[in-house]
Amino acid sequence: MTASAEREFTAFYGETWGRTVACAYAMTGDLGVAEEIAQEAYARAWPRWPKLSSYDDPSAWVRQVAANLAVSRWRRAKVAARFLARNRRVETTSPPDETSVALATALALIPEPQRRAIVLHHLADLPVAQVAAIERCAEGTVKARLSRGRAALAVLLADSSDPHTPADPNGAAHHA
Repeated sequence: MTASAEREFTAFYGETWGRTVACAYAMTGDLGVAEEIAQEAYARAWPRWPKLSSYDDPSAWVRQVAANLAVSRWRRAKVAARFLARNRRVETTSPPDETSVALATALALIPEPQRRAIVLHHLADLPVAQVAAIERCAEGTVKARLSRGRAALAVLLADSSDPHTPADPNGAAHHA
């Protein structure tokens, strides 16, 4: 393709992109998907540009391709959904037990860095070094967060009816 044809297509793209995306968005309801569809329509127009440029309205061709792509995507999604509905095994799970609910509630109450350290180390079973790498901090910082997080959870999860459960993070019992 010639340099002038490239410039012409680039100008065409710049002038018509917004309307093409708007049409695809109106069909899909998802801006990201609309942009992908519009991009594909322009990618299909590019090799045909010498012929398309002679059309009265080449942007109509691009919008039609985008509309066809949106419909194809919708049909594929619909077929996939029907397939999954027919072939999906219904797996029932029991509701979370009281301990799990209490832990999730308590975790939500501690500071986020401590919560992340506890979850990554104890629930995801990652070593302290890997947690430090994920959190982008020193291993000592992770250890401190784990210690503080465990202490905070001990207080939040303490069962007041159990005399062996510490009432504060330092293990001291409160006396009335």
